[in-house]
Amino acid sequence: MFTLELICRAQHRIRGFVHRTPLIPSATLSAHLGARVSLKLECLQKTGSFKPRGAFNKMLSLSPEERQRGIVAVSGGNHAQGAAYAARQLGIDATIVMPASTPRNYVEATRGYGAEIVLTPDIRAAFAEMYRLRDQGRTLVHPFDDPLVAAGQGTIGLEILEDLPNVDRVYVSIGGGALITGVAKALRSLRPEVRVIGVETRGADAMSQSLHANELVELPAITSIARTLGAPKVSDFTLSHVRELVEEVKVVEDAAAARALFLILERTKYLVEPAAACCLAAAEQQRGQFRADEQIVLVLCGGNVSTEDLATYWQRFGAVAT
Repeated sequence: MFTLELICRAQHRIRGFVHRTPLIPSATLSAHLGARVSLKLECLQKTGSFKPRGAFNKMLSLSPEERQRGIVAVSGGNHAQGAAYAARQLGIDATIVMPASTPRNYVEATRGYGAEIVLTPDIRAAFAEMYRLRDQGRTLVHPFDDPLVAAGQGTIGLEILEDLPNVDRVYVSIGGGALITGVAKALRSLRPEVRVIGVETRGADAMSQSLHANELVELPAITSIARTLGAPKVSDFTLSHVRELVEEVKVVEDAAAARALFLILERTKYLVEPAAACCLAAAEQQRGQFRADEQIVLVLCGGNVSTEDLATYWQRFGAVAT
């Protein structure tokens, strides 16, 4: 069972290992959306994303024997850094499997945290190699198909409620689905009336396609610029919880996510990645639904974007949204 108690235990377990990130109101985005908008700044988390929360909760739960065997994880983005960082802090040997298309800054940062990197042709091959290394004896720290990982990510929901008890609507990005599973479970357990909206980008929309098909759908390739949302498929665990707890899943275009990224950067001075900015893009699609007094939170899940990628986004997508 995936429960609120599991998330509360995670909050106690990881305290001191991760930042309690700020929830800040934004006058600019409030005027832009016509509601009271606050930003949950997981882009300021250790390693630049929310991922250490779940990684620490999983690794702190391992037995001495499991730690001794070392861990293996797979990621084309932020989970790699989060797992590598947590493993280094806890003295655990880490191997991270990454697709060859992973941006250079992610690979270098992960290696900088002391992990051994294994590159594969694509993300599907990366998952296969991860399972092979698990079968050879390493302890698996799955990016999303693990209740302990999801519970760690769910601590974000507890923090949102501590800072904004009357929150009405929360936008959360979806990759493999552990973040939204944990956050939605925390929020809906303590405030059942809150509306949780999941967000994907087109070309990294495995959850939306799986919901529509009522079964797991594997994407043949990740074509979105939001590479950190690039799980080729979600899991039964995350799909079932999204179906139960999330009001809807919005899919936005890359162009809308990029324009939202530049709007956030220009007006709030926070640099986020497309996987985070897509939450603003989804809220923009729904702003006609908002009450003026509605309390809206955008979870800005990460800020690991390279200057090269920023330049590319500007060349491709240009002007800031208004």
